[in-house]
Amino acid sequence: MSSPEESPETSGAGGGTRSNSLGHEEVQSGEAEQDGRQWPSQHQGGDMKRAAAQLIEKYYFQLTDGCGNPNCDNPNCASSGKLEMVALENPGDLKKQLVVEFEGEQGIDEGGVSKEFFQLIVEQIFNPDYAMFCRNNETRTFWFNPNCFESDAQFTLVGIVLGLAIYNNVILDVHFPPVMYKKLCSKPGSFHDLRDWNTTLYRSLVELLEYEGEDMEDVFMQTFRVGYQDVFGTSLTHDLKADGGNIFVNQSSKHEFVELYADFLLNKMVERQFRAFRRGFNMVTDDSPLANLFRPEELELLVCGSQHYDFLELMKSAEYDGGYSSETAIVQAFWELVHDMSTEDKKKLLQFTTGSARVPVGGLARLKLIIARNGPDCDRLPTAHTCFNVLLLPEYSSKEKLKDRLYKAIKYSQGFGML
Repeated sequence: MSSPEESPETSGAGGGTRSNSLGHEEVQSGEAEQDGRQWPSQHQGGDMKRAAAQLIEKYYFQLTDGCGNPNCDNPNCASSGKLEMVALENPGDLKKQLVVEFEGEQGIDEGGVSKEFFQLIVEQIFNPDYAMFCRNNETRTFWFNPNCFESDAQFTLVGIVLGLAIYNNVILDVHFPPVMYKKLCSKPGSFHDLRDWNTTLYRSLVELLEYEGEDMEDVFMQTFRVGYQDVFGTSLTHDLKADGGNIFVNQSSKHEFVELYADFLLNKMVERQFRAFRRGFNMVTDDSPLANLFRPEELELLVCGSQHYDFLELMKSAEYDGGYSSETAIVQAFWELVHDMSTEDKKKLLQFTTGSARVPVGGLARLKLIIARNGPDCDRLPTAHTCFNVLLLPEYSSKEKLKDRLYKAIKYSQGFGML
């Protein structure tokens, strides 16, 4: 077995350092043991995702009321009283610093491992198998599924996760429409909030509002009864007002219709799910004046960061260590490669170096990326201390070699290890 200096795989580093696990042509062994330490295999990414799914499932059992049988001996059933969630016993514990440790990995959580933990949890929360949220393919946003079979406890857990992320200064890769943050600020959703969630529906309703003809009833044939589908695709109807199926929308009632329709979709239809979600969120943030200090759009930035990727800001604010400077040839080649990357690859680079693909409030300049020399030219991949935004970059002999090693690092990274 080759030494760490000779191996083409990238080892992790202390403090929550991202390692890379490549295919068999790059890594000779799935679990290479070097200097008495276990290094992450390429399969650990899947293991961690399964572990995250098991964690969510376990917490679901802890939050639910169980099967209702007081004599149930199922250890996973809440009725047995053997599983209790800390949040329900002592909500104050949620405000303690979160420290995460993955079994089988040696990363020390200085922030980076927590980011990975939240990332894995979020992936499972929006897993279609749970059907807790519906995705709008046009706007690529998720909204509460009003017809899901999950109990309130599951949505409470999702709210807790969102609140914990804020409390631990972790930016989440979540895609809620802006109206969700508006509702968290105690402001109900309204007609114009449909624009960012269901653009097609919003345009249709705008067309209805803009129509000035007196023959509206004949043209649109729209009553105060609206249709929707449940999780099985079954068509259902709802009357926005009493006997709505016999009341046609006309010029005098069109504004009332769109407001009632929007209120149904954004508020009443998901009232149970959102109420549970907000309860979980408030369990973590109830002592913080978030609703008073932040507007909905600012709360959204706090949760999921900015969508403005200005890598010139990142380059200007970058610092260098280990003998590198902004004038070093390999550093200049690095920034040339970065500026030529696609947006998707730039996000992967951020994920690799910082543990998150999202831009923090204040822009990329706030990250203070540090590029440190990690030895002379070699075949090793770059590594990163995600907790401290440090990229460890060997002084490769050419720009072409740097490109090859960097792209492999950001595309195949998974897991944490120790140097």
